[in-house]
Amino acid sequence: MLTVRQMRYFEAVADTLHFGRAARRLNITQPALSAQIAQMEAAFGLLLFERRPSGVVLTPDGAAIRSRIRRIMGEIRDLEAFGQQRDQLSGPLRLGLIASVAPYVLPRILGRIQARFPDVEPVLRESVTDRLLADLLAGDLDCAVVALPVSDPALHLIDLVEDPFFLAVPACEAERIAAPVRPQALRSERLILLEEGHCLRDQALSVCQIVEARDLSTLGATSLGTLLRMVSGGLGVTLAPRLALATESRDAGIAFLPFQEPCPMRRLALAYRASSGRQAGFAALCAELSAVLSAEQALGDRAVRGGALVPQP
Repeated sequence: MLTVRQMRYFEAVADTLHFGRAARRLNITQPALSAQIAQMEAAFGLLLFERRPSGVVLTPDGAAIRSRIRRIMGEIRDLEAFGQQRDQLSGPLRLGLIASVAPYVLPRILGRIQARFPDVEPVLRESVTDRLLADLLAGDLDCAVVALPVSDPALHLIDLVEDPFFLAVPACEAERIAAPVRPQALRSERLILLEEGHCLRDQALSVCQIVEARDLSTLGATSLGTLLRMVSGGLGVTLAPRLALATESRDAGIAFLPFQEPCPMRRLALAYRASSGRQAGFAALCAELSAVLSAEQALGDRAVRGGALVPQP
């Protein structure tokens, strides 16, 4: 009969793809780990791992079982945390962040988490929204900072901040675009976008659909920083959230223009599984995350006052 121990051991091997590293993570001997995996394979009548000198790889059967075990182990971890309904998080905290947030706040977030929750062991992951939500539902993450909308009923959401967009343009071209920018002005601009899969791309497209912008280009950028370097090089314009302004305004080749009210914006939230037993802790975590995000936005506001952004006429 399959046991929780075997599933936990299987998860560790599937994550590390190495029996030795998995044994060290679990603080057990490698022979004990191997014996449990062998018993598991015998129970299924399937080979779950292909053994190689450099490590292991999942067989197709092992990969199929892995997705189910991830969900089961996520539920088990939620159940284990059910009795910890308090605002003091402890133990491993696997936090995901979308790629247009992580580079601008990670050092501050780590500092706030470690100061507020000294018993937490943070593990951070940066990725695109769909991957973070999939990992969250599978139990590979405990919570994730994402951009709304998120409509999965298996997830709960706590609002963090609203993050207005600015139009990033080559500094040498800023004077020809009237600020505050009317969304209709995008019709005559070459708007460049992140690769598919990034929520920031989808948000930019939603603005474009409103104004029926026609000249849309994807230049293979996988990060907002890279995309803005393309803007600095004169390849086009793009949308940048206020959260990024304090960092990205250091590039003298870019100007950031405010949009006309009501300006386009995104809403950031913390997502976690509805079945989680750590709701009170996540609420406390949101207070720290909101403080960090708001502080970074305030630095962007200071950049506006300091002239890093093109002022309104």
